[in-house]
Amino acid sequence: MLVSFADESPARLLCHYLQSQGLQVEYQLVSGDYPHTIVLTNPAQLETAKQHTQAFLDNPQDKRFQQSAWQSGNQIDMQLPAIFSFSQLTQYCRMAPFSSLILILCLFFYLTAQAGLFVQVKNLLTFQPLETLQLTGQWWRLISPTLLHFSILHIAFNLLWWASLGKQIEWKFGSLTLVILYLFSGIVSNYGQYLASGVHFGGLSGVVYAVLGFVWWIGWLKPQWGMQLPKSIIGFMLVWLIFGYLDVLWVQMANTAHTLGLICGCAFAWVISLIGNKDKTEY
Repeated sequence: MLVSFADESPARLLCHYLQSQGLQVEYQLVSGDYPHTIVLTNPAQLETAKQHTQAFLDNPQDKRFQQSAWQSGNQIDMQLPAIFSFSQLTQYCRMAPFSSLILILCLFFYLTAQAGLFVQVKNLLTFQPLETLQLTGQWWRLISPTLLHFSILHIAFNLLWWASLGKQIEWKFGSLTLVILYLFSGIVSNYGQYLASGVHFGGLSGVVYAVLGFVWWIGWLKPQWGMQLPKSIIGFMLVWLIFGYLDVLWVQMANTAHTLGLICGCAFAWVISLIGNKDKTEY
């Protein structure tokens, strides 16, 4: 076995590329969490196969890989799958229950607010400092601002990223890992934003930057685990973060929450890379 993936598309794409380079490989479907496997049938080509495979894992969006698929007559779609079609909704909720729960809660509170109960929703979810929480006992307010959104663009941007990246983490590492990452990054980013600007903030974007940072760094630290983000997406999110600090955007950004969320996600990925299962998609 050369390498295994959780999804079929990258396995097919890499297989086509390796074959175009004269390597004797074949795609196989096996049991387990990473069923899409590429097998090298000529051991003498192992070192060359490893070099090409590592290049693919470092940047799977490179045009040369898709070009090899075109030449073989099999273009592979490497885009993130749509997750909001009715036919896929039930499967998504079953396979990613915690991702689904947060998505549903965000939508519920947003729609409730839009129905004329914004003040009530805001009063329920607004952050409170520790000295106030010691009196009120409403400890959920450390994390609840992540469920509060102020516009359709705000919630759409956050939920699209959360649904795509949160799902990947939950599928590969389990719901508990995503729960811990959500609570850790949400509480840290919320408290940091409170210290920077007070209690009037909300949104899932701090957590979104955390899951982005997690997938980014897991892909860098453990590329053999099969989680990757295109460099263009990483660049876009980092540029968006910088624009927030430059205050050139048409919306007010929770810059501190974004930055702390990104740091939390990268740090959590580093911890998982140290304690995680070292048999995941290893060569």
